[in-house]
Amino acid sequence: MLDSVPIALDEIYVPAKRRRTRDDAKVDALALDILENGLKNPIHVRRDEKRYVLVEGLHRLEAVRALGEDTVDALVVSAKRH
Repeated sequence: MLDSVPIALDEIYVPAKRRRTRDDAKVDALALDILENGLKNPIHVRRDEKRYVLVEGLHRLEAVRALGEDTVDALVVSAKRH
């Protein structure tokens, strides 16, 4: 099993295809849940030459960002480029 690691938010690139699926209501609801209960499931990222690329967890990432955090727990996975 993979262990999550904290990654700085400014090191995570969100592809345009993923950004278009953002739902502000989901982000707000998740931010409230994370504030009350903590982040239960880490986001998934893959590593490319110079940064991390978001694979899964856009709303969790944006909720953590909305809460003013500098890092997010993430699993670094192997994934194909989209």
